[in-house]
Amino acid sequence: MNTEFIEALEQIQKDKGISKDILIDAIEAALISSYKRNFGSAQNVRIEINRETGEVKVYSQRKVVENVEDEFLEISIEDAKEIDRNYELNDIVEREETPRDFGRIAAQTAKQVVVQRIREAERSVIYDEFINRESDIITGTVARIARGNVYINLGKTEAILTPSEQMPNEEYNHGDRIKTYILEVKKLPKGPQILVSRTHPNLIKRLFELEVPEIHDGVVEIKSISREAGSRTKIAVESSDPNVDPVGACVGPKGIRVQAIVDELKGEKIDIIKYSDDYDEFISSSLSPAKVISSEIDIENKTAKVVVPDYQLSLAIGKEGQNARLAAKLTGWKIDIKSESQVNTIN
Repeated sequence: MNTEFIEALEQIQKDKGISKDILIDAIEAALISSYKRNFGSAQNVRIEINRETGEVKVYSQRKVVENVEDEFLEISIEDAKEIDRNYELNDIVEREETPRDFGRIAAQTAKQVVVQRIREAERSVIYDEFINRESDIITGTVARIARGNVYINLGKTEAILTPSEQMPNEEYNHGDRIKTYILEVKKLPKGPQILVSRTHPNLIKRLFELEVPEIHDGVVEIKSISREAGSRTKIAVESSDPNVDPVGACVGPKGIRVQAIVDELKGEKIDIIKYSDDYDEFISSSLSPAKVISSEIDIENKTAKVVVPDYQLSLAIGKEGQNARLAAKLTGWKIDIKSESQVNTIN
């Protein structure tokens, strides 16, 4: 331990933003354990590192008492006054007891502490960066796959895409570049754990914000989203500017904007619907691509009975009820779908 070591700590302070004094305090605390471990000392000790020269000194500490029960920890008032007559009961008497070869042990311990503190600081920086990006979208590359988890390289760290957050039937290969939604950032002893999703509905929202300037600027608003990841999504959009068509803005020229999102989601179908405060109109639109002939709304119970042409009944309901299910989730209404012939038979 010498002036070069102190200079190295000052450089770390400059580069990593870790206070030199905090590092020295941590080294001093660690050296107490190293001293007791290497020299079998049962004494109380204080270790001091000179902030300018790096010199390390070990001081034993004994409490001034009337009757000594443990000579390693205590000193009599008589003996204490022989050292300095100003000592009183309960004072602490210090004596330098720096071992000859303690510098080597101190250097090894200091290196371990500094490396550990740098790691902790770097982890803290990464955590601070990503905790502020929760609920945001991030791009990374598939680094590896283990036990069903996909580990995504984000540059400074990795994110984990667990099986439950992976899109059905989507394959992940090493080196694939994908966008994910940051679900949660956890602070763990080994560093931050970043959990991401490919199935969360808000991934759709963030993708549209990236692709559609009108959404990013707040002119077009996504009012609601319903999604069955990997298969189909419905979004309801509204424009605050009467001159801007919200659906057209999301679709883009020749469908380029929505197609970019479909490509990112490996072919997931996306229905873009114009939001309306008129329940009748909104519910009818939510069943797109099916056309609704008529509807009967029960506002109090939030239920709707809609009638569609016979040939569009299966389209309105969708495969395994998917279209009706997504429409209900999008609007927040329970929707009962009937064909014209079914209604006529009942009547």
